[in-house]
Amino acid sequence: MEKIVIKGGKALNGTVTASGAKNAVLPIIAASIVGSGTSIIKNVPHLEDVTTMNELLIQMGVDLTINDTTNIEICADHITNPKAPYEIVKTMRASILALGPLLTKYGRAEVSLPGGCAIGARPVDIHLKGLEAMGAEIHVENGYIIAKADRLKGCQYYMDKVTVTGTENLLIAATLAEGETILENCATEPEVVDLTKYLLNMGAKIEGIGTSVLKITGVDKLYGCEHVVIPDRIEIGTFLVAAAATGGKITVNKVVPHDLESVLIKLRESGAEITVTEDSVSLNMHGERPKPVNINTAPHPAFPTDMQAQFCSLNAIASGYSIVTENLFENRFMHINELVRMGADITVSHNQAVIHGVERLNGAPTTATDLRASASLVIAGLVAEGISEIYDIHFIDRGYEVIEEKLSQLGADIKRVSY
Repeated sequence: MEKIVIKGGKALNGTVTASGAKNAVLPIIAASIVGSGTSIIKNVPHLEDVTTMNELLIQMGVDLTINDTTNIEICADHITNPKAPYEIVKTMRASILALGPLLTKYGRAEVSLPGGCAIGARPVDIHLKGLEAMGAEIHVENGYIIAKADRLKGCQYYMDKVTVTGTENLLIAATLAEGETILENCATEPEVVDLTKYLLNMGAKIEGIGTSVLKITGVDKLYGCEHVVIPDRIEIGTFLVAAAATGGKITVNKVVPHDLESVLIKLRESGAEITVTEDSVSLNMHGERPKPVNINTAPHPAFPTDMQAQFCSLNAIASGYSIVTENLFENRFMHINELVRMGADITVSHNQAVIHGVERLNGAPTTATDLRASASLVIAGLVAEGISEIYDIHFIDRGYEVIEEKLSQLGADIKRVSY
């Protein structure tokens, strides 16, 4: 077992490089199933979720080779077992992304109902209804989604709720469907756009990229290609918030600033001086305590739910009062109790956290409850007086590549220890 130990009170200073985006690379790896020949995926982050997705494809019969720390080669020409078993899917919701690719290329799929972070209900009915609209026969048996189709047919389908994985699953499935598919109320996150670009590189015909309406004309065959995964905007945002909370000055390289607009707006509201280049973002707090900022989460391009917890930690030591409203997931305030144990003054009512900033937090043992909650505890530990310990750090490893090493580069007193 391992934990992260932080001695707080140091302002972050220096330069760090962003990793590839977790939420982009997972659907891209899954989408590789639909290609004939070999795909080379570059800028792949070393994360537990990536390892899990790789293992899922390998057990299906996919040839997958890790060339170095950031590149993988995938050839799915000879899948022998189009099944995503419970043992793998229970650890990561993104495993559901195997459903659309398997069904559209091989005509059948058996995928366990997903698990992952317990941040709230994220039903997959939109995925299933969309595939049924394309002609699939689907039933759920013993906890597994069992889907069959000779060949999916194009259709017009409106998603009742904006869903990232639902958009991705149906988008991939439509690329090999017969005829034209129009998907409406699609998610527009940068990670969805990156998946779309990957599919285009494979030979897919897609219109409306980056909008809420995608038009896909099915083709008979897709081909392996090379693709470079976009930078992880949530990792970048986490480092910037950590620097703002500690009064620091940092630069993050390998960035697409446009993908961070809503986060940068809130950081400027907190008092940060933000400088943007074509591929970097710099933040300077000039040693000042952050100002409080109100947060309302919503689908892209609004403020991302994956940055809500980090801003709770910033607001916890800000110079005033703030309200954080979580509009997407009903259980995404589980980090609040841990922040309160460190001295934060926060009251939760329904989907709102009312935060009265305090001058200081105190180091304490804490337990991560989900991926982004773990990031909020790291930030709280960086600003707290004394020693903080974070347990259940497997959540951190699901989405942050060697976070303790990167923060150490910025001057943090942070280490991973066995216990």
